Amino acid sequence: MDIPKMIAEISRAARDAAGPLRSLTRGVKDRVLLSMAEFLLEFKAEIQAENARDVTAAREAGMGAAFIDRLTLSDKVINSMVKGLAEVAALPDPVGEVTKMWRRPNGLLVGRVRIPLGVVGIIYESRPNVTVDAAALCLKSGNAVILKGGKEALHSNVALATVMQEALSEAGIPPGAIQVVPSVAREATLELLKQDELVDLIIPRGGEGLIRFVAEHSRIPVLKHYKGVCHIFVDEGADLDLAETVCFNAKVQRPGVCNAMETLLVHEAAAPAFLPRMHARLREAGVELRGCPATLKIDPQVKPAAEEDWGCEFLDLILAVKVAPDMDAALAHIARYGSNHTEAIITRDFDRAQRFLTEVDSSLVLVNASTRFNDGGELGLGAEIGISTSKLHAFGPMGLEELTTTKFIAYGSGQIRT
Repeated sequence: MDIPKMIAEISRAARDAAGPLRSLTRGVKDRVLLSMAEFLLEFKAEIQAENARDVTAAREAGMGAAFIDRLTLSDKVINSMVKGLAEVAALPDPVGEVTKMWRRPNGLLVGRVRIPLGVVGIIYESRPNVTVDAAALCLKSGNAVILKGGKEALHSNVALATVMQEALSEAGIPPGAIQVVPSVAREATLELLKQDELVDLIIPRGGEGLIRFVAEHSRIPVLKHYKGVCHIFVDEGADLDLAETVCFNAKVQRPGVCNAMETLLVHEAAAPAFLPRMHARLREAGVELRGCPATLKIDPQVKPAAEEDWGCEFLDLILAVKVAPDMDAALAHIARYGSNHTEAIITRDFDRAQRFLTEVDSSLVLVNASTRFNDGGELGLGAEIGISTSKLHAFGPMGLEELTTTKFIAYGSGQIRT
């Protein structure tokens, strides 16, 4: 296989498809998305047969149960993808929205209108459901998409792409609008990252290692988030019942995700009353606690925290705990060890809440709520293609609107520049 030639052809096909996609009406896009949902059900047996090849190979390679679960396209997962396609179809179409208009002194009417980015490359790991989710969001936002999945899900991804391309062809849309790279070679990823004249944006989804690899090798702008080191600060005078409920949810509900709390910060005035009860509940749930010296004085059962525990994304039932002498110290800790992902404050004081919202530099900052809400669906975006902790051009969960940009338009009546 001539990989450079293959990737160049895929990228060119995507660029050629991007033009017609720009002018598709919402009605056409929504009909195609619903057609994709129907095809997923119609060809479910064929898709699951290809998926079984990937699952068998993963088992033979000794992959764990959690990995196998993420890889498997069960009836439940396929039904979820079908539902997801219908939900994306129901979302408002951002393309063509005029975000602002103003008239200049010379009579020129100037505006900004929302347009697709063009061609989006998505590099991800073993979840084949990402193939459908990402394709749906890109189609609805008018973007062509090149999908480079992990080697473990190659057969599954190709089967899903084939079904989606059938729906595109039926509607007269170029199949280059949705493509899966049919190669597991690292060279294919590297070649895709060189296509800066044809691809407008790269979105990596996966572990920190994958994202750093993509960021280091790409000639194309990359939207990234390396890790989610999320903090909750329990302020002096906070409602401790509320704090306990929120912190427990943030750590325990799904500890292996990027918006789970990894460090608990507690004001020293609240710590003696709060930490014993919070620790007891966390221990019952199997959480390992690693604390600062002040935390150990309150609860000697806590394991002493090492320097590397601050700023660590555990993705497990492990929590770092630190007593902060004041709010300044809590803010300084977040600034030093945070990852610009998600932070929350538990407080009754409006002014302190507003200060926290203003000074914390993360993609979502919450007051009296769990960090687990940093998710496109939970924030009302309908769906997301990922969470960005870089600021150009999106910060936080990326929904349909974040898969677009704006261009200037102007209406004149013969104006000339003097």
